[in-house]
Amino acid sequence: MGTHSADEGPEPAWADLVRIREQADAPEGYKVEIIEGVVTVSPPPSWDHNSTADSVQRLLYAVIPSDWRIFQTQEAAVPGRKGLYIPDLMVAAEEDRPVPGDLFPVSRAKLVVEITSRGNANHDRIAKAHGYAQAGVPLYLLLDPWVSDSPTATLYGEPEGGTYRTLQAVEYGGKLTLPAPFDLVVDTSELPVS
Repeated sequence: MGTHSADEGPEPAWADLVRIREQADAPEGYKVEIIEGVVTVSPPPSWDHNSTADSVQRLLYAVIPSDWRIFQTQEAAVPGRKGLYIPDLMVAAEEDRPVPGDLFPVSRAKLVVEITSRGNANHDRIAKAHGYAQAGVPLYLLLDPWVSDSPTATLYGEPEGGTYRTLQAVEYGGKLTLPAPFDLVVDTSELPVS
């Protein structure tokens, strides 16, 4: 994994992790992220996963200001958690565009949406939730069709000390409301279940 000095400890430094990730030789379409200091590779998302992202993205376009953007493949740096995430959806203002060559700091995101997949559900539920909260992302929407008893949608907010408060949670079939500045109702009955 490269060399690092003794004062860096047993784990690679942030710059080393980013370099390792950039040099990863993953097949086209695979997502390469850094989650809690570990470079992870995920296969391309399923049809239902992409359909869910598309449905939520369409809803968001109707309510966001014209100078905000919605990204499906934007890298978002979470260096305080040794993380470089690629959220399923991220809303950010054009004015927060990073300098070319710099990573986008997730702390500038207005909203992050993650849709769990069979292989990454715990990353989205635990590690990324803490990362987004620690960075101060004001709203985190977790769409979780892989819960064993029934799919759920959970909206987290009010980040403090690396932890979110649950603002609303519904089983698929219910409606969830994103607060201002979105003021958006998400009807989860319209989302596919994998």
